Amino acid sequence: MSRRTRFGLALALALGAAPVAANDLRFGIANAPSSMDPHFHNLLVNNMTLQHVFEPLTWEEVDGRITPRLAEGWRIVDDTTWEFRLRRDVRFHDGAPLTADDVIFTLARVPTVPNSPGLFVTFVRPIVGIDKVDDHTLRLRTASPYPFLPRDLTAIMILSERVHRNATTADFNSGRVMVGTGPYRFLRYAPNESVELAANPAYRNGAPPWNTVSIRAITQDGARGAALLAGDIDIMDRVPGSDLARFRADPRIRLASIPAASLVYMFPDGNRPEVPFVTDHAGRPLPANPLADVRVRRALAMSIDRTTFADRLLEGQAAPAHQLLGPIAEGHNPSLPPIPYDPEGARRLLAEAGYPDGFSITIHGPTGFIPDDGKMLQAVGQYFTRIGVRTRVETQPRNVFFPKATARDFSMFLGSWVGTLGANTLRALLTTYSPERGWGAFNRQRYSNPTLDSLMDRALATLDDEGRNRLIAEAERVVMEDMALIPLVSTRSTWAMRADKVEYTPSPLSRSQAMLARPVK
Repeated sequence: MSRRTRFGLALALALGAAPVAANDLRFGIANAPSSMDPHFHNLLVNNMTLQHVFEPLTWEEVDGRITPRLAEGWRIVDDTTWEFRLRRDVRFHDGAPLTADDVIFTLARVPTVPNSPGLFVTFVRPIVGIDKVDDHTLRLRTASPYPFLPRDLTAIMILSERVHRNATTADFNSGRVMVGTGPYRFLRYAPNESVELAANPAYRNGAPPWNTVSIRAITQDGARGAALLAGDIDIMDRVPGSDLARFRADPRIRLASIPAASLVYMFPDGNRPEVPFVTDHAGRPLPANPLADVRVRRALAMSIDRTTFADRLLEGQAAPAHQLLGPIAEGHNPSLPPIPYDPEGARRLLAEAGYPDGFSITIHGPTGFIPDDGKMLQAVGQYFTRIGVRTRVETQPRNVFFPKATARDFSMFLGSWVGTLGANTLRALLTTYSPERGWGAFNRQRYSNPTLDSLMDRALATLDDEGRNRLIAEAERVVMEDMALIPLVSTRSTWAMRADKVEYTPSPLSRSQAMLARPVK
């Protein structure tokens, strides 16, 4: 039996059967992680869960600041070289020290993970060379000036070269190689159900306050609320608007809420001459893809009453979104006008585009992935239908939906994005798809706009914050004039918890993590 296997068995025997106590935290979350491999799927629920066990070099705080994590600091050596100094007190859960070799191994592994539905490659592609200065210092070289490297590295959790050299995604999912540097140690993973963790008593900042952490996926909003009220969990995320009044009136419950750095949008495929699920009203194929016409995309955007959508449909748990980048995002363009709610104007645009009687379409989306996603998709379908675009709605479980969206099986789908950096939002969602450059990693409809790409080339090489944000704001104007995506709302993130047990720091990045929870004293 290997040392690593003995370590895992001993930990499970020592901590796995501990009863629920005051310092045992039980989370009820809306989605289950799709994998324990920290480089397999760039998904919020995966990242926020795995960051208990694994850590990046740098960290994005709740207020958006980038701070050291495994790195103790960094500096710019020249326009294309960053030097990172590693903390010397970091130990993996098996006792081995963190070295520069582990970081070099990790950065090389990220682009090689097979079958990923959402790669992390965007965050490492700017790195064209790595120089090891010593065991705790390394220099990362980029092809051109690149100001976002410390921020990008917040997304890359660092592995152990010794433990993970030949590890597969299946090895992580089995728990065999779940050895990180984080404040919690891995106990077990039940796919689509739960993750169990235990405090790391040897953590460099001291043992965390929770002895054990149970992260349980409860996908139905009502079931999560019922579990909290019954005392089966201590805290739940993604509180629906329909539960707010009840929770506010219950003295046993405490709420924590914050506007999220989020965007919910519809993504039309205007890139192909023919697309699936678009026909005339008799079900016959159309001679051309109507979504390729910006007038059609703009008409669909104008059909939606975003204020009613946010206030009534989502019961105040969202704000209207009129561009991709919200007010708290770097690069937000305050000069862009709001998208008008104008059904009559939308019908005129359809007629100008050659569709006076509209057409028929089926729109798709995940279910249970973001708050009220199925309800939002139904509402979008009703708005489209009112201007003559007869719309059917199909929702699918996320494990079915995302591979199909990536394979371009849909003409239009509902998506979401969370992030405070406008450059990353545009680079991931709308720059021309290029695995070599790490661009368009989530550009599932393969939108392409040379003007946008040119602006992003310049922005990503601009070290001056003010000048870069002007370029990003101009890029935002370009994509909104083209209505590349149809923004819907920016959501709020709300957690509910037992008032006698948990206090929580809400995150605009919608993180549900034990590190943001504190026992009530």
